[in-house]
Amino acid sequence: MNEKQIENALRDYNWMLNEIKRQRSLMGYDGGNLVAQGGIESVMPKAQGEPGDPVAQEVIRRDKASKWVIKLENKVLYIQERMNIIQDEREKAVLECMLDGMSMIAISKHMGLSRRHIYNIKEAVVYKIAHFAHFSQEMTG
Repeated sequence: MNEKQIENALRDYNWMLNEIKRQRSLMGYDGGNLVAQGGIESVMPKAQGEPGDPVAQEVIRRDKASKWVIKLENKVLYIQERMNIIQDEREKAVLECMLDGMSMIAISKHMGLSRRHIYNIKEAVVYKIAHFAHFSQEMTG
């Protein structure tokens, strides 16, 4: 991900996580793996075109939604896997507030810092996450 994509993922993290939870509950996800289609149904050809059956339409819609949810999950995991790179206390606080869905103005008020200062801290967080491999080598080596 580039820095702009990371910034967007941080901003959208909270709603993406909520949407993943919502979609999983609709799909019957129980915390384990989703149940894959098995038996003869898994090898049978799939219907083509626009079925007139509303249940079939819903299955198709859910299948498309699951692909979209996978993209959201990948973005969330990308951020989660790199959060530990942030060591500075102010940067951690700004990151946590962003992940909780707070706006920059709300974070500024919460921390008692100017909006410009919060934006600078956010930029440092985004930069560190974008250059994760470089920072992780410095921390371990």
